[in-house]
Amino acid sequence: MTDQQARSGRVRITDPQVMRALAHPARIAIVEHLNSTGAVITATECAELVGLSPSATSYHLRELAKYGLVEQAESRGDGRERVWRSTSSGLSIDADGIDPETTSARAALVDIFLERDMERARQFVGQAAAEPEEWRDISTLSSHQVLLTAEELRELNDKIGALIEPFRVRRRQEEEPPPGARRVQINYMAFPDDTTKG
Repeated sequence: MTDQQARSGRVRITDPQVMRALAHPARIAIVEHLNSTGAVITATECAELVGLSPSATSYHLRELAKYGLVEQAESRGDGRERVWRSTSSGLSIDADGIDPETTSARAALVDIFLERDMERARQFVGQAAAEPEEWRDISTLSSHQVLLTAEELRELNDKIGALIEPFRVRRRQEEEPPPGARRVQINYMAFPDDTTKG
């Protein structure tokens, strides 16, 4: 874990076994919910989020705990209910080196993340006309091609991360969000693209 990740509470995953354990849509949804909200929830509450039975969700929670992605939290009541919380505020999925097993596990996990994110974008586009005008006007899906050095891209990534971080922290610390606040999905991808010319 880097110093920046430690400060932000993000966990860096490099182990292919952990990547494979996370590579399930329900597990990703559980970890995402716990990371972004800081919530403490039961398997039954998780089941409502991911559309599975409480017993199936309990299994997924135990598997996530086995790899340190969630943990049992202190009971909210009489001690009989088992509640879970995240161990971080976010994940960074990295394949160190060129080990084929790690590269393959990372590709499979990233594919699930990308498919989930693209489905969210498709759903928004499909129902955008029903959104209030202020949200239609401010929502954006954009793509840009720029010429950068590796150092310039690092600087851009750091700046964008710094712009987003206060809102991530606010979300986890506030009991009540500001009036009119909605969960907003921000996807940012930056990578070399040699498939296009010019």
